[in-house]
Amino acid sequence: MKFFHTADWHLGKLIHGVYMTEDQEFVLNQFVEAIRLERPDAVIIAGDLYDRAIPPTEAVDLLNRTLRTITIDLQTPVFAIAGNHDSPDRIHFGSELMKAQGLYLAGQFQYPYEPVELVDEHGKIHIHLIPYADPSVVRYKLKNDDVRSHDDAMRILVNTIAETMDQEARHIFVGHAFVTPSGEMEENTSESERPLSIGGAEYVNSHYFKHFHYTALGHLHQAHYIREENIRYAGSPMKYSISEEHHKKGFYIVELDGQGDITIEKRELKPLREMRTVKAKLDELLRHEICADYVFVRLLDENPVLQPMEKIRTVYPNAMHVERVLHKQGKTDTGEAAASRHQMDDMSLLKAFYKEMRGTELSDVKQQIFLDVLNEVREREGERR
Repeated sequence: MKFFHTADWHLGKLIHGVYMTEDQEFVLNQFVEAIRLERPDAVIIAGDLYDRAIPPTEAVDLLNRTLRTITIDLQTPVFAIAGNHDSPDRIHFGSELMKAQGLYLAGQFQYPYEPVELVDEHGKIHIHLIPYADPSVVRYKLKNDDVRSHDDAMRILVNTIAETMDQEARHIFVGHAFVTPSGEMEENTSESERPLSIGGAEYVNSHYFKHFHYTALGHLHQAHYIREENIRYAGSPMKYSISEEHHKKGFYIVELDGQGDITIEKRELKPLREMRTVKAKLDELLRHEICADYVFVRLLDENPVLQPMEKIRTVYPNAMHVERVLHKQGKTDTGEAAASRHQMDDMSLLKAFYKEMRGTELSDVKQQIFLDVLNEVREREGERR
């Protein structure tokens, strides 16, 4: 059996006020074309189809068109679950009707449940669709008060599934969770993914998935495996924050043989616009060729720049963020000290600014010049009133 493993489409994503729908359609068209050429037996989407519980209309339309092309035009079944960004009810609605068209959607966590059974030339394959669910939901559904964390929920759920697994079938688990080698805390590789819980209770032990021949995961946006080659995150199909700048985005092509052994190929997707960091002085940056990439600019100018974004967008019209590097302190000016600055008087603010820029104190002579100019400006404003 050959299948595609993808996840974390986040349709309807909004980044710095820009909707990513056009970019998402660009990469999904490549994904659909790969299905057309490769003819997989199935497509697995491991959660976060949408970026929010109530997605914009354009996102819903894009998902509808994409799934229709895959399931009806290309006659390829799709197995998808809800992630933590999705509305379980929205994803689950109509799921029984859609099965007849080859679209298997698991939005709400349900138990007991039946895995989806496929058959290839080697025999049966069971696909276990387990959507994201809060531990309290799993505790209620399983009627087990021992479920207190995401790790508890996954351990008890998987052990319950294992008790009734058909030993003659090959098994694929589809889930949406933060899985680490032994359930230890790890840093997320993307700023665009919200935590599943607070206080370190979101991490799940990868050893629980030993019962499955392949575990298709969603939630983390960087493609990688966890401890074993057959426990994998596909990652998101495109970059959703500058923290993902160096990620290689795409999907997995997985082949499962008669013994349950797997071979995996990573297939990359080309973005419509890159997302990257640009470091330069403003004069140098303005000599760059005009580029539509989504850039996060770090200005290296020692002196302040007036209306930097307006100038930057003459070269990078899709610039998303600009900050100035403070060479003396090795920090960036992103407004972290805004609250304290608002409490300063004019002279204190100037002295702090001058020291920040020049690394030296403002002299008495320059302080007096500033006061003279400030008083003159105030007198003129008073005359206008």
